[in-house]
Amino acid sequence: MAETKVAGRYAKALIELALERGVVEEVSNDMELLVKTCDTNRELSAMLKNPVIHGYKKLAIIKQLFGNKMNKLSIAYMEIITKKSREPEMEGIARQYLNLFKIHKGIQTAVITSAIGLDAKLRADVLAILKNETKSEVELVEKVNKNLIGGFILRVGDKQYDASIAKSLRAIAKEFKTSPAAIKN
Repeated sequence: MAETKVAGRYAKALIELALERGVVEEVSNDMELLVKTCDTNRELSAMLKNPVIHGYKKLAIIKQLFGNKMNKLSIAYMEIITKKSREPEMEGIARQYLNLFKIHKGIQTAVITSAIGLDAKLRADVLAILKNETKSEVELVEKVNKNLIGGFILRVGDKQYDASIAKSLRAIAKEFKTSPAAIKN
């Protein structure tokens, strides 16, 4: 989902307010709950973006779903967002907040894609290596892509390391195409 500049501005204001009030961790948990709920329940996400449903009805649903589970600041902020008719941006604001929270905490996100999922020992080893190399906290996101055949692709920030068998096979195929020795029998 592409977050807008509006979502970025609202998220920045929210994190500044949360830092000021000393509830940045709690609000982060709230925003994570909202994102996970929207991801698992696409109806909630669609409802927030639906222009036909009035803001006060959306706010009532939000309060019913999250009222007892979220910090008062998070609920109050959602009320402000709704009063400003920005509820279609609510999910984007939550995602942007989580990005700003990671920056605030110095947490880097690493994405590892492999043909099969990582077991606990390998996951721990990868995390230890990444923490040592980046000198910061690392959040490891795992993805499975059966087309890799084997190996892995690791992306941290704007850097990528491709140690997949699929890449090796592509390199061999390219060499066969360009090498005259490969044509001779």
